Amino acid sequence: MAKPKILLVDDTKLVLELEKSFLKLSHVEVLIALNGAQALEMVRKDPPDLIFMDMNMPVMDGCECCSQLKADPFLSTIPVIMVTTAGREGDRERAAQVGCDDFITKPIDRREFLEKARRYTDAVDRREVRVPCQLPALFVVGGSAVGGNVMDISDGGVFLASHEPLRAEQLIKVAFYLPESKLVLRELRARIAWVNEEGNRVNPGLPPGVGLEFLDLDEELRETLKVVVDEIMRETGERH
Repeated sequence: MAKPKILLVDDTKLVLELEKSFLKLSHVEVLIALNGAQALEMVRKDPPDLIFMDMNMPVMDGCECCSQLKADPFLSTIPVIMVTTAGREGDRERAAQVGCDDFITKPIDRREFLEKARRYTDAVDRREVRVPCQLPALFVVGGSAVGGNVMDISDGGVFLASHEPLRAEQLIKVAFYLPESKLVLRELRARIAWVNEEGNRVNPGLPPGVGLEFLDLDEELRETLKVVVDEIMRETGERH
């Protein structure tokens, strides 16, 4: 069976790379266009199953491209998720007028991106590529800094080994060293997505601790985390 095709349309390559990284575990074929005119040509030649369309692009913007797609009876059923700029009034109203099926705002949140995509194709996997590592960490509980260990990492979160009594959905700040050219202490806001309790482990292969999902990552830090994950994967592959 052929893989579902997802077309990503944006004139910023960093955004395209970010969106591609979100789909790395999904059984889909990812296509890329740099503006609306290029996207329209690609869709007419080989229609995808889903389109993420940036609203503001040169040559042809997302609204004009979406308008032409929805006016074509052979292409009008392709779902178009318009990527708008947060806080820009009128963007969603304009996008709705040209018939887009859904919206997402920049900066793009990984979880929201994958949840939107999964509404239109169940081939999208919301899991993250996670790689084992050993990184010392600090996090704050009750106003006190506590030490822990990052046992695996992805560009969306980490597993933090700790015996501290933490609960799901709790928000914490965590800081750890990344294995970059120079070790830099990074502090991030995170949500506790799940708890691996002693005697009741969700993942028996991991020690007591919590799975953390990063919040409010900017594009630069997301890219740094992606580089770190890819580097650890390469090193692990070389050792094996």
